[in-house]
Order: sequence, then C-alpha cells, then structure tokens
Amino acid sequence: MTDALLSPVALEARLQEIGAERYHDRHPFHHLMRDGKLTRGQVQAWALNRYYYQARIPAKDAYLVARLPTPALRREWRRRLIDHDGDSEGMGGIARWLRLTDGLALDRDYVVSTVGLLSATRFAVDAYVNFVRDRSLLEAVASCLTEMFSPQIIAERVGGMLKNYNFITADTLAYFAPRLTQAPTDVAFALGYVKEHADTQEKQAQVLDTLRFKCDVLWAQLDALHFAYVEPGLIPPGAFVPTDRER
Repeated sequence: MTDALLSPVALEARLQEIGAERYHDRHPFHHLMRDGKLTRGQVQAWALNRYYYQARIPAKDAYLVARLPTPALRREWRRRLIDHDGDSEGMGGIARWLRLTDGLALDRDYVVSTVGLLSATRFAVDAYVNFVRDRSLLEAVASCLTEMFSPQIIAERVGGMLKNYNFITADTLAYFAPRLTQAPTDVAFALGYVKEHADTQEKQAQVLDTLRFKCDVLWAQLDALHFAYVEPGLIPPGAFVPTDRER
C-alpha cells in the first residue's frame, strides 16, 4: 500500500516509474528482434505466440464492457472491440496481425488453431483475461495502462525490423501503424478513469499492483520465447518448431 494518498499527478508519476522499470521494451528478446539478431524462425515463433494475445484482447474487453455501469462508458470501451475485431470481415487488428503471420509464411489455419503455442503463452494470456473478468472494475481498467508505454516499443520494433530483416515489409507490419494513434486515445481514457476513481490509498495500491501484474504478463511471454527459441532453446512438446533458422 502507498504511504499516503497520492495526487493524480503523483499517481501517474508512480505508474510511469513502474513502466520504466518493468515494461517489456527492456527484455532481451525485444532487443534481439529490434536489432535484427533473430532468425526468421524465431520471428515466426514470436508472431505465432503473440497472435494468441491479440486474439484474446477482444474477449478481455467484452468482459470489461459487460461490467461498465453507463452507456457512455460502454460506448467508449466498445470502440476497443471494433479496433481489434473490426466491423466487417478482414478488418481490425486481429486481421492485420494475420497479415503479419501470412507475410512470415506461417499457415493461417495453424496460427488460428493455436495448437503450436507455448504453454507459458497460453497461461500468461489467460491469466490476464481472467484478471479483467474477476477483479474490481478499477483494476480491470488499470490493467490496460501498459498502453502508456506502447508507442515507444512499437516505434523501436517497426523501425528495427524494417531495417534489419529482408523478409519484413511495411505491409507485413501493418498492424502497428493504427496502434500509434489508437493506444494514446485508449490510455487517455483509462488513465483519466483511474485518476478519478483511485481515491483511497487501498485503491491506488491496487492500481499500482495491477500495472506490475500486466507488465509481468507481457514479460513472461518474452521469457517463454527466449527460453524456447533462443537460450537454451528448449522447445516444449507440441509447440511450433521453426524450419528456417537463418536470418
């Protein structure tokens, strides 16, 4: 629990400190990918596993929408569902992510089936979805605050991958361009909600712990990828096995 009730400005500063310490832009796997030091197969493994996170975001948001008490709040959060699911076939963030896996020569049916996932990916993502379903509404909203830090990692990832991999194109990475405008809009609402409703020491402590948890969810996914596909390279039974190990 915090030592004293924080002002909204001080609460945001504490959240920024957590991001600076724990966000997954600090993870070695991100650095390897950004700097062009992964093989094509390792990038495939990342895209395939990250698909599960992308695909489950609308489920997480649907749980949250169902709990919001007013039409205005539901309209605001419903926009996130459309951003990811689209409002017609082939549109939205999930469809754009599948363009990425298509561009990496992964079979789309295989990706969508999720049979090749690392078990740690599934456990981490499911823990996030269940957290939003089961914890307080304030904590559910606060779990989205990692979006405060996403524009930086997107810029690093896109720039580095376009520069360093000849099998990556701007079209392959089309998922990320809309997120540079969507994420700041999303986080402005979530941060405003948290600042308004985290009005006790206990609630502020919950918000800070929630951001730590969400950073852990993202970090754990890269830990699993690094362990399975980089060092020591122990791919668990049933998980995706790259055939292309050349950069």
